[in-house]
Amino acid sequence: MSRLAKPRKPSAGEEKMSEAPLYADRVRVYPRAVHGPARTFKWAVLVICLAVYYALPWIRWDRGPGRASQAVLLDLQNERFYFFNLEFWPQDIYYLTGALILGAVSLFLVTSLAGRVWCGYACPQTVWTDLFMWVEQRIEGDRNARMRRDQGPASFDKAWRKVAKHAVWLGVAFWTGGAWIMYYADAPTVTRAFWTGQASSAVYGFAFLFTATTYVLAGWAREQVCTYMCPWPRFQAAMLDEQSFIVTYQGWRGEPRGHGKRDAAAEKKLGDCVDCRACVNVCPTGIDIRDGVQLECINCGLCVDACNEIMVRTGQPKWLITWDTLARQKARAEGRREPIRLLRARTVIYVAALLLAGTVMGVALATRAHIELSVQHDRAPLFVKVRDGALRNGYTVKIVNKTHEAADFALSLQGLEAAGMAVAEENDARMPILTLTAEADSVGTFRVLVFGQPARLVDGSQDITFTLRNAATGEQTSYRSVFMGPGGRAGR
Repeated sequence: MSRLAKPRKPSAGEEKMSEAPLYADRVRVYPRAVHGPARTFKWAVLVICLAVYYALPWIRWDRGPGRASQAVLLDLQNERFYFFNLEFWPQDIYYLTGALILGAVSLFLVTSLAGRVWCGYACPQTVWTDLFMWVEQRIEGDRNARMRRDQGPASFDKAWRKVAKHAVWLGVAFWTGGAWIMYYADAPTVTRAFWTGQASSAVYGFAFLFTATTYVLAGWAREQVCTYMCPWPRFQAAMLDEQSFIVTYQGWRGEPRGHGKRDAAAEKKLGDCVDCRACVNVCPTGIDIRDGVQLECINCGLCVDACNEIMVRTGQPKWLITWDTLARQKARAEGRREPIRLLRARTVIYVAALLLAGTVMGVALATRAHIELSVQHDRAPLFVKVRDGALRNGYTVKIVNKTHEAADFALSLQGLEAAGMAVAEENDARMPILTLTAEADSVGTFRVLVFGQPARLVDGSQDITFTLRNAATGEQTSYRSVFMGPGGRAGR
């Protein structure tokens, strides 16, 4: 009879591992204020981005009486998108595809050349997080003061500063959400309706939604959005190479790091890095740039400003942390020179793709049609035989008139000999060409009856072509359809 083995006692290391939590708590980042060219440039970009965001809905653009007078407006109710002198219909959705392609390729090109400068300067998450952190520093103080206050006991000073900070945050978030609503409705009109309680529930609901998301993402989540929520850090590895300009620590110059004075006669010579951690303390994502390229680095360059301040104080040359390529840094460590290579395979491909997409978009916009035609054959009955022996087919014809004036259109038919057309329930007379009127900036729908005797039916159908011509401008378009008759599956 076999005996059960006695359970093995876990080792001390295994006990320690079993007690470790599966998920670590967030290590809160307390960025310190810093001054320098990178910080100045970030402030300039922040001001420009916020000014454009808040002011753009208020720019007026005269499009004539009875039409939207807002320069940029996504009018969901009337299914129009206005962008200054351009007007897009739902049928123009492919222009959105082109715009997204242009944006993506541009981002790829910029990243391959200069790293994540979009993330560090112009990304909405970065812009609003910078604004929220500025408010926090003005109310609660700089890094050390905030850390002491958060780690200290509850007090009146701590309470009022926290309440004031979150109140300002909510105010900024509210104006952010309110401004976003103005891109979907006329800004003066929706503002007046909002404050008088006459706006729709959708307006109040979306204003609250964007207020809440701005407050949470910019005030609470901050660097976690860049690290865990945003997919771009995962993509950037495919965009960067050894010739991309990124924020980098010159380890060949800074190591070995250490405190104290630099003495050329000392037995152990230290590098220029004094290990003050100033670069870590100013980083908005809390990383140490001296560890090399990292997913969390947004290439903002604040660590460059912080390090330059320390280099000036210690009498060392500036730019221990700088913008450079990995290839140039490797060459400098080996005592040789490496040229800047902006033109390389990936950048040439990105530029070519950008030029191609831009050309296609430009030509498409320049030659954009102001009329569109769609024809749908009746499903039942597919055809009717009339008294004189001719066959009759019914069609639903839709004319999209994108012009700002009502227009008369001539509808003709090719591919069916001795064909006649009539508008159902309007005129029984068969005409070779129909005159149809579509109102300005609208879709005209007509039921058209086509009479004729097809010369040759293939499987019960014959190809025909409808042609639509604007009588005033001469612009025309066509649509291929079929004329049905006996002999196919429908006639059996």
